[in-house]
Amino acid sequence: MTTPGLTISRILHAGYVFDCEGATIAFDTIFENPFSRNCHAFPDVRFDVAAIRRQRFDAVFISHFHDDHCSLDSLDLLDRATPLYIYCIFDALFEMVRQLGFTHVHQLRLNTPVTVGPFTVTPREAMDVDVDSMFQVQAAGQNVLNVVDSWIDDDTLAQLVGLGPWDMVLWPFQTMREIEVLTPSRAAAAPPELPAEWIAQLQALQPRYVVPSSCQFVQEPWSWYNRAFFPITYAQFTREVGAALPAASIVRLDPGMAVRLDGAVLQPAASLAWLVPVGPQDVDYIYEGNAAPPSTASIAQHFAALSEAQMERVMDYCRAGVPAKYGEVEAASSYFDGPRYWRLSVYDHQGQASVFDYLLDGDVATLVTEAGPLGWTTEIPAARLYGALEQGESLTTMYMRINDAHFDADAERDLLDVDAVDDPLIRCLFSDTFGAYQAAQLRRLLAR
Repeated sequence: MTTPGLTISRILHAGYVFDCEGATIAFDTIFENPFSRNCHAFPDVRFDVAAIRRQRFDAVFISHFHDDHCSLDSLDLLDRATPLYIYCIFDALFEMVRQLGFTHVHQLRLNTPVTVGPFTVTPREAMDVDVDSMFQVQAAGQNVLNVVDSWIDDDTLAQLVGLGPWDMVLWPFQTMREIEVLTPSRAAAAPPELPAEWIAQLQALQPRYVVPSSCQFVQEPWSWYNRAFFPITYAQFTREVGAALPAASIVRLDPGMAVRLDGAVLQPAASLAWLVPVGPQDVDYIYEGNAAPPSTASIAQHFAALSEAQMERVMDYCRAGVPAKYGEVEAASSYFDGPRYWRLSVYDHQGQASVFDYLLDGDVATLVTEAGPLGWTTEIPAARLYGALEQGESLTTMYMRINDAHFDADAERDLLDVDAVDDPLIRCLFSDTFGAYQAAQLRRLLAR
């Protein structure tokens, strides 16, 4: 009698399909390339949308609400009777998914298992419990930990060790430099090795197999981010993790690839039929430390021109929206307790800047015609600012440039204790919003 096995197929990024005994479940289903506006599958693939529409998953699990894990454009391809299990503390997301037409939408609870046929899926606590989760997946006698793209704290690690032994761990292999690329002139290059806590945690878990998972994408072909955003290569991950876990096997799963896991061996399995490789697949990341970034003016020229109405929306936000919003959001740093002059430069598709100077004083932002010594600068392409205002774009797509200037000695000293995400524009755009990306998707989908 054949022992039932567990087949694991990679979609892309943190997306997977698990098959066992005729049942099929999926995780973080993104069927778009690019996704999240500017995340391009790496290696490159295309999706057979008609074939995806014919798929019937027994359940879909979503680890958190970020748009590279929960996209309504991707969910729109699924049968509306598909049970959806989502980890999210915000009711608004569940309402949006129901408005899309799904009839079986469930909120996941940490450490509360969900049974689907032969599968037991248990959400486990990630470091930011208000945002994301991990998944323990058990089937056919196999025990798999899908870390998604979260970090693990000491208490959760101790719990996970106790839940072992682990047959396979899907481990995020990129640290990503989302903040550093916002301030390239002030950021240090990434360390030349994996984070030490990753190695220690993997040694504590002692899996039989480790899959470098999550963050399997690049930005637009012209983007300097492709040399500065991703510091870890597949080769480096395999070398360092392999040295730390000599008894484990490091298994690269590119989009569409599948393996069959059972009690004895790991074998290749049939690839996903609805995900088609495009071009070379044996590719790796290239990191150039502090790669010299092009100017925001030149970056802005890669984006299409805004219409007159769209450009006026951006300009009106800078003239009136920013001062109004600034007083509504909570101050993020004591750096802004006293008066600071802030310059916001917005670049059109020709690389021409519209400059707005503000006096920031407490919770008041005043547009001024003459600025004193600057204490903060922000640059952004107009097209990306419009995308944030009307299309729910996230920070990682916006090519914002922060404090690419030298200030007076007092300001430079004070800036040593300030995070780039304390930026006034970031606070105005993102500090009190939830699900803007999905809300924009829903408006468009319902308007069809």
